[in-house]
Amino acid sequence: MTAELKSTTEGSTMVLTLSNPSQRNALGPEMYAAGIEAFNGAENNAEIRSVIMVGEGKWFCAGGSLQRLQNNRALDPSVQAESIEALHTWIDTIRTFPKPVIAAVEGAAAGAGFSLAMACDLVVSARDAVFAASYSNVALSPDGGLSWHLARALPRQLASEWLMLGERLEPARLHELGLVNELTENGQALAGALALAAKINARAPNSMASIKELLGEARGASLVSHLSQERDHFVRNLHHANAGIGIAAFLSKETPRYE
Repeated sequence: MTAELKSTTEGSTMVLTLSNPSQRNALGPEMYAAGIEAFNGAENNAEIRSVIMVGEGKWFCAGGSLQRLQNNRALDPSVQAESIEALHTWIDTIRTFPKPVIAAVEGAAAGAGFSLAMACDLVVSARDAVFAASYSNVALSPDGGLSWHLARALPRQLASEWLMLGERLEPARLHELGLVNELTENGQALAGALALAAKINARAPNSMASIKELLGEARGASLVSHLSQERDHFVRNLHHANAGIGIAAFLSKETPRYE
């Protein structure tokens, strides 16, 4: 069965399903390209206010196909470099996408699957899921931004342990450390993610976009420059129609309906 990325909508949420169940939803170049196209389309669709990433069947994503990687060893190194560049373009697209992205994790998120989950803004995980930075188990090193995300979320010693040992990590541990937002019962990660998305979808899209952009820029900015960015976003959002809707609804104790 050919790997593909399936796209459906649930209200104002686009659900992207990693579909390669015979290989535990392993990733490949065709899925990277489809992911970039899907996010670009959703960015220009005002009816879409959030995106959920989920795996088909019992797995979220096993990462890259080891058989494909083994075959690539016989080819020029540029082949693998181009493949990783495509993955990294997709990761960057998710990070810079102006709408919230939620990972709904069942089964396992391993290797680049772990990277993909960590690139999302929020993570909902079933309690029996497994996360693993399994690169070192086959003498490889991380891709997909996993070392970048873990280095910013964890103490260096803990990030080193996870990446160097490649051991299975329970979602409860990630939840304790703030890397997983919500835990659900087994088989309910997508339902939990849709409920979370519904809460986000009820908020002003311009506000969500500003929060995501500010968080993305914060770690690389000085306080002075970031304060300027916060000022500019705040003023722009205050003069957006949604601020009038939100403030008026709050003062009149009504539920706002944002544009």
